[in-house]
Amino acid sequence: MKASSSFVFTTGTIGYPLLFVLLIWIVFWVEVRFHVSLNSFGVMPREWVGLRGILFSPFIHGDIKHLFNNTIPLFILSLALFYFYRPVSWKVLLIGMLSTGLLTWLIGRPSNHIGASGIIYLLAAFLFFKGIFSKHYRLVALSMIVVFVYGGLVWYVTPIDPEISWEGHLSGLISGLALAFIFRKDVAKPPKFEWEKPDYEEENDPFMRHFDENGNFIENLPEETEDPEYHYIYKPDDKN
Repeated sequence: MKASSSFVFTTGTIGYPLLFVLLIWIVFWVEVRFHVSLNSFGVMPREWVGLRGILFSPFIHGDIKHLFNNTIPLFILSLALFYFYRPVSWKVLLIGMLSTGLLTWLIGRPSNHIGASGIIYLLAAFLFFKGIFSKHYRLVALSMIVVFVYGGLVWYVTPIDPEISWEGHLSGLISGLALAFIFRKDVAKPPKFEWEKPDYEEENDPFMRHFDENGNFIENLPEETEDPEYHYIYKPDDKN
């Protein structure tokens, strides 16, 4: 990932997250408007027909509260993904969705697992661990924001509520961590200071030339400047 291609705001940065949220709300509207339930299209663990839920389940929600609780963090985290990790954003999203759904299918309880919460855990885990692995100051700061705002999500990867698909949450967390490790080298390179560059020479640094070998500040003037009014002269105070 080249630095010049990183942290660039495009129409897709906000457009794709808005599209995801809009599709989820449209699916819910269709269910309410036509009095149908699409819950059967969720992930049904260890049943072949349940594999279709890998693609469909993120767009299906049980009620308005479930939908509302998922769409806000989904929008925020996916926006961060497309802004800070644009070159790998689609890979993370698509591979992560497939792996999260497949893991849920393998380890989940015999029930229809629906909702975008697995994707939310995928994004939160990826953004957190990827920033830590990158050591880029902006991405590390993003990691701290994610853990500060969404750190409480970690409690829901355990079976504390029988009505919550903790298996889907855990699958998203594992997928996000794995993808952060896989793409750990695809990070924006932080800008280098002059003194960090391999061709840096201290004796040619205009700032360092103001210090002698003992670290004392000295006044350097161009050789053609001979006017004494440009020189600073220190005189001790006789009163002291």
